Amino acid sequence: MKARAFDYIRPATVAEALAAFAEAEGDASYIAGGQSLVPALALRLQAPARLIDIGHIAALRGIAVEDGWLRLGALTRHVEAHDHPLIAAHAPLLALAAPHVAHPAIRNRGTLGGSVALADPASEFPAMMLAMEAEIEIAGPAGTRRVPAETFFQDLYQTALEPGELLAALHIPVAQPEHRCAFDEIARRRGDYALVGCGIRLALPRDRVEEARIAFLAVGPTPMRARAAETALAGARLDADAIARAQAALAQDLDPPEDSEVPPAMRLHLSRVLLGRLLGRLRGQIAEAA
Repeated sequence: MKARAFDYIRPATVAEALAAFAEAEGDASYIAGGQSLVPALALRLQAPARLIDIGHIAALRGIAVEDGWLRLGALTRHVEAHDHPLIAAHAPLLALAAPHVAHPAIRNRGTLGGSVALADPASEFPAMMLAMEAEIEIAGPAGTRRVPAETFFQDLYQTALEPGELLAALHIPVAQPEHRCAFDEIARRRGDYALVGCGIRLALPRDRVEEARIAFLAVGPTPMRARAAETALAGARLDADAIARAQAALAQDLDPPEDSEVPPAMRLHLSRVLLGRLLGRLRGQIAEAA
């Protein structure tokens, strides 16, 4: 199958991109890396009359630290999350997740903005936005606004982006010295969609967990915060009992949907296994540093 015929526009500025979308009266799509959109076009799952290529807009590029936030332009490539020194230093959880994203050819072309805007619940980067307390910068006809990741992801492939709006950048609070991070996922093969994935950021200024943020992927219609598990860890030493309490609390946090490949009970079990594995990894790092 081939994509339907469409107009192709390559704007130089965000304002031009927004205007091109408005001119199409909503029958348009933005494209950057194209790693999700191009297959959808080929299968005619999407068939816009106009394709607006935002890949050459300079304002959507750049990685910089500004006032305690790491700003990642929407066109930041997946591969940059893997090896950029500013990301490694200030958003280590993103760097830990990046090697698990698909394959090198896709990481070389795919963009962080595209991944977050698509909001695939089985993708790594949207879930890490939750774990890192990120804010999403959105450009639209009415101006620019920033939306917390907590409210950006609304339902399956549904976000706070309104028709015609454009994800411009991701803002992540810079990591603090007391932060410890871990990420892993369980998949049939490396590069396949994960059966379950998890990213953790703990604030451990001394010997007790001051704050925990735990986000899962592939266990619900959106990226999922494990709030009950976080509460189980708060104020506790990261010992075997605390880890077990956090694992048990996942029954309150996660309700995996029916799946033809993996039963919900199995996905919940894998989530417990993965959480225990990651918390155990962090416990070992703490012991080595002591």
